[in-house]
Amino acid sequence: MECIELDDVTLHVRQDGTPGGPPVVFSNSLGTDLRLWDDVVARLPEGLHVVRYDTRGHGLTTCPPAPYAMGKLIHDAERLIEALELRDVVFVGLSIGGMIAQGLAAKRLDLVRAVVLSNTAPKIGTRALWEERIAQVAGGGLETMSDAIMERWFTRAFRESPAVSPWRRMVETTPAAGYAGCSHAISGTDFYTTTAALRLPAQVIAGDADGSTPPDLVKELAELIPGARYDLIRGAGHLPCVEKPDDFAVILMRFLRDIGHLPEDVA
Repeated sequence: MECIELDDVTLHVRQDGTPGGPPVVFSNSLGTDLRLWDDVVARLPEGLHVVRYDTRGHGLTTCPPAPYAMGKLIHDAERLIEALELRDVVFVGLSIGGMIAQGLAAKRLDLVRAVVLSNTAPKIGTRALWEERIAQVAGGGLETMSDAIMERWFTRAFRESPAVSPWRRMVETTPAAGYAGCSHAISGTDFYTTTAALRLPAQVIAGDADGSTPPDLVKELAELIPGARYDLIRGAGHLPCVEKPDDFAVILMRFLRDIGHLPEDVA
């Protein structure tokens, strides 16, 4: 297990592929960990330097007391990239990971050359909605929320299959403080002005059955960034990298190829 010690958190990190290759950094959603990306990473070619990490309060990353600020989550990603001595990364983020990507790109264009923003938005939900979920976590734990979360995340067909079980378990074993802390970060984030000022290559991805960040909301994000490409994955909810990893990998590979971010023998 690889860990990176920062001043107030220890990030759990996994590196795959080829050190020194074009770097691609993945950031997970609320209630998941770096395994979110397993099926997409398995479909990527050799030669990329693939980095995944668990957001603070999730997976095997330590769980500082809640609440968290979005700026702190962005700083975690920034320090991770610096600790690994990476430059010109393509940063792939889903949901809260996509919010981190937006903030990181605005702050550190010297580190980030392009972003993939999946099932995310400049602003997700309302402060009241997130306060209600934080209260529910405190009152009954994530087990009381997992049915509703699965309904927002996945299509009916996926929810009715055995494949949903690990994802339900992943949610239910997320530390309550980590879920609440990141929920607080989302509740206070409005990146409409910040994201509209971005000037870098961007790929935006939505799922047509997403109950957390509906396609129209995600498309609105794409329209904020000049030149951003928008793709809708059909038959997928909030986590298309889980339900439709082939489709997700094809879109990601096309984007990496278009911006010249593939190893020479692949490009």
